[in-house]
Order: sequence, then C-alpha cells, then structure tokens
Amino acid sequence: MDRQGIFDYAKRQYGTEPEYLWLRYPSYAVLRHPENRKWYGIVMDVPREKLGLPGAGSADILDVKGEALAIDLLRQSPGFLPAYHMNKKYWVSILLDGSVPDDTVLALLDRSFRATEN
Repeated sequence: MDRQGIFDYAKRQYGTEPEYLWLRYPSYAVLRHPENRKWYGIVMDVPREKLGLPGAGSADILDVKGEALAIDLLRQSPGFLPAYHMNKKYWVSILLDGSVPDDTVLALLDRSFRATEN
C-alpha cells in the first residue's frame, strides 16, 4: 500500500481528501472526519533514523488510532512502530513499504475512522 492508495481509499470510503497543514512538511497529509474534524490518519515521510530504522533516506508511514491493547500487540509485529508524533498508547505507525498487507492497512484505517467518530 502506498500513500496514493490510502488517499484513493479514503475518498471512496469516507469522502475525505488529504489535508496538507504544514509548510515545513509539505508531504505530511492528514485525513480527518468531515463532521467533527478529528484526525483518523496521517501519512508522513519520516527520516528512517527518527523511526529507529536502518539505512538512509525516509520511510512513508501511516499513523492510525486504536484501542491500547490492540496497539500494543500490533507494535510487536513487523511493519509496525510506536506512533511518530502521536500518543503512543492509542496510535501506531504502519510502514508503507509492503511489509504490512494492503487489506490489513485498510482495515486499520477503518478502525481508526470508527475510533475517532465521536
């Protein structure tokens, strides 16, 4: 799954478009509910060293929200990291490098959407 695939899915499923909020980080895109404006996802390209990953350059990630126990379990699996710049108890970063199956990425985005509805 890549960032465009996530954006296309969010548009089809929820009618939402990515929002680019920061001049300093022009590729960081927030997905939020149209009604309550809460974030349900954020796509970022983060330097690998800031994520604790080997190698040079950056990695695309998707941060999603979930239940604390589920987030803790996910972080023990390949392709998942402690949330970058979000509450690490309720958010997790998903590497968008193919290490997490597309259907899992989208299912977690759906869960995050539901978790931020109210």
